[in-house]
Amino acid sequence: MIRNDFVVTRHVLTDRQLNTAVVAGQTGPGPVGLYIVSVGYFVAGVPGAAAALLAVITPAFLVIPMMRWFGARASSPRVRGAIRGVLLSGAGLLLSASMPLARDAVTGALPVAIVAVSFVVLSFTRVQSVWVMLAAATVGLAAKLIG
Repeated sequence: MIRNDFVVTRHVLTDRQLNTAVVAGQTGPGPVGLYIVSVGYFVAGVPGAAAALLAVITPAFLVIPMMRWFGARASSPRVRGAIRGVLLSGAGLLLSASMPLARDAVTGALPVAIVAVSFVVLSFTRVQSVWVMLAAATVGLAAKLIG
């Protein structure tokens, strides 16, 4: 979508600049969409980078007051329904984005077993996800070292 808007339609970036922006944004720590700041820089210099940074961070700063506002009105059935709808749509988007990744990552019996056990543990116990991830990584590493 970014390529279509900036490279194909508006011609303000080249493919090389877009690739450089994506690599620059993905190599450092931080949000996944941080490459947008590099795109802003390539398009309009420092002011473009500043505008892109504001576009990336503004939603996070708006969520806190929105949650406080919704929290005060959470007893309303309409607000509860809206929150439930947003949660379900977010879960659907996450699921649709993760399925192609899962098809590429879960390729053998051990990964399938790790996914199944992790799902059961996370769904039916109160074990924190960090411990499940560490256990799965340990099992995978042990299998790699043994095999």
